[in-house]
Amino acid sequence: MQDNRDEIRDVMISINVITGIYSLMAKKIGIKENTLTLLYALDDGKTHSQIEISREWLIPKTTLNTIVKECVATGLVELVPEEHTHEKRVFLTEAGRKAARSALNAVYALEQRAYEETLQTHSPDFSAALQTFTESLNREVLEHFS
Repeated sequence: MQDNRDEIRDVMISINVITGIYSLMAKKIGIKENTLTLLYALDDGKTHSQIEISREWLIPKTTLNTIVKECVATGLVELVPEEHTHEKRVFLTEAGRKAARSALNAVYALEQRAYEETLQTHSPDFSAALQTFTESLNREVLEHFS
């Protein structure tokens, strides 16, 4: 088995830098980092349960619940009970869609430019490869710590 410690370290550093970049963008936009994440998660036009968002975006349930409550109080999101379950669907209100657009347009533009620049020297497969690595690492961690 080949030791890829240096390459894995580079991936880890990149992931931490990317996390810091999104934190900086949230600060510059004037919202909390986790609020930016919630708006990003909900900006796909679908409704999601808090459990779905927590799992997909790896946000602790209690943290997500706090963010959702704050966004409900400010009129950005609405909760709608699902039939036959205690779960509620979270979706952006009209004001939430406007706030998401306002916050995310700059983020999306910066991401797009960075992605296009990356594609000048790398295959589009890099994003699928990173997703595969993420899924594999998640599975390994769950198996190891179960």
